[in-house]
Amino acid sequence: MITMPAMSHNLAQLFGAVASSVPERECIVFGSRRLNYSEVQARSRRVANLLLQHGLTARSERSSLLPWESGQAHVGLYLLNGNEYLEATFGSHAARCVPFNVNFRYTPSELASLFNDAGADAIVFHSRFAPTLAEALPVLDRKPLLIQVADESGHDLLPDAFDYEVSLAGSSSDVPLADPSADDLHMLYTGGTTGTPKGTLWRQRDLFDSVLSTITRRLRTDLSSAEAIASATADLAPEIVMPLAPFMHGASYWVALGSLVTGDTLVIQSEVSRLVPSDVWRTVETEKVRAVIVVGEAFLRPLCDEFEGSQYDASSLRRIVTGGAATSTLTKQRLLRLFPKVLLIDTGGASESGRQLMQVNRLGDSVQSNVFRPEPGTCVLAEDKSRRLEPGHEGVGWLARFGPLPLGYLHDEAKTKATFVEAAGERMSVPGDRARLLADGSVELLGRESATINTGGEKVFAEEVEQALLRHPAVLDVVVVGRPSERWGQEVVALVRFAEGDSTTDDALILSTSDILARYKQPKHIMRVDSVFRSPAGKPDYAWARAVANQPSEQFRSAPLA
Repeated sequence: MITMPAMSHNLAQLFGAVASSVPERECIVFGSRRLNYSEVQARSRRVANLLLQHGLTARSERSSLLPWESGQAHVGLYLLNGNEYLEATFGSHAARCVPFNVNFRYTPSELASLFNDAGADAIVFHSRFAPTLAEALPVLDRKPLLIQVADESGHDLLPDAFDYEVSLAGSSSDVPLADPSADDLHMLYTGGTTGTPKGTLWRQRDLFDSVLSTITRRLRTDLSSAEAIASATADLAPEIVMPLAPFMHGASYWVALGSLVTGDTLVIQSEVSRLVPSDVWRTVETEKVRAVIVVGEAFLRPLCDEFEGSQYDASSLRRIVTGGAATSTLTKQRLLRLFPKVLLIDTGGASESGRQLMQVNRLGDSVQSNVFRPEPGTCVLAEDKSRRLEPGHEGVGWLARFGPLPLGYLHDEAKTKATFVEAAGERMSVPGDRARLLADGSVELLGRESATINTGGEKVFAEEVEQALLRHPAVLDVVVVGRPSERWGQEVVALVRFAEGDSTTDDALILSTSDILARYKQPKHIMRVDSVFRSPAGKPDYAWARAVANQPSEQFRSAPLA
């Protein structure tokens, strides 16, 4: 059995130790803003003291609470990417509050539902979101502290809201009078693309040992000691890292946090409300970025399109890391041709587990789309979740992880007990992904159970069909769902965005999958759409896709494709 060392870190305290070790090193570069570690530390402390001034901190110690309970004040981050997101995160932790991510695409009713579920005590938000938030506030169960970050939208302060910069200027940069603990929480809301979003409760010690360990291991030092980590960061040249996905997406957020507690320089592209490939490549060139973090096809294809035939200098780039959504074999091969010196790292995991899977490719490698090397603590459980399966097992199992894990879901005892189970003498996280453990010990990831289609008595994994369709050069994007069928129970439907002007027929596209998909897995219908609706992080919205798949045919192209 693989064991992991026990460590005890509060992220705010660890960041403070690193900042004190490399105070003048560039910490966050965002457009014209260049903040060193000392400046970000001071600004984070000002956020902490502002929260404490309003009475927001821990109310109950972790030892007195059940796994699905929180005894701390909760701070919603309703923000686009920027230095404020990280300052508010470390500031919240320093005040013993719990920051949580907010989907900035939510409608007022969705926002209200999220904030009520979270019990939001404070909300830090960009001015551009003020009108939407204003509609949600009257139906909240409690009145939160409002901290508004000015932006180019020009919206006035909401009633009773505090201006972020003005408040920081009037707050102290002294060490906050709180006593943070490694047992204090960090909360990440799941995306909710296949169900209601849930607040996943991580103790900070477990987050560090699990999620951030893939980043911090490069320090090659005693990771149980904040002093050793801080010293190691001073001895290493910083990596220059640019996560492109919104920080409201766990993979991007965690990379940002891991980078800043290991002394790296975090670069944020200038345009953060949407993906602008030209802005990305200009930033890579100007800042000499070494690692870019993206989420699947929705990011990689436009980036490749912009770079191909261009004059951008991306010679500094050494790693492209993707995760959170599938990447096709064709796109991986294209990336490696465009960037022959780059390591392409494809990862898999969940809000409830952290990184579980990894696939590393170099130019010349045989590339696959859904076969990965398991990370420490990853295993595959039997159908009844009672035992670990051995390599080469028959049938399909559940992807699981043991070791440092979240405590549970906020306010949800039943879902906590369903996801975090006892198996083979270990507490396991089983978020719902289906997988096979192959004979060589690698894992074939099949897809999320909630997106599985039951057709004619057979199970079809949506992601497997999507990957097969993405091999066709005419397919720019696709999402696959099931819809009711009198004959089959459910039938496989593919919503496909074709290249403009392409003349590929539906039958030809379906036929192109026949070498890797059994007939029952192939789509019964192809629906042509102008775009595929995805989350800001690039994940497919299966609820939207099912709604479109059930519309009359004349409405296919007029679906709400925002």
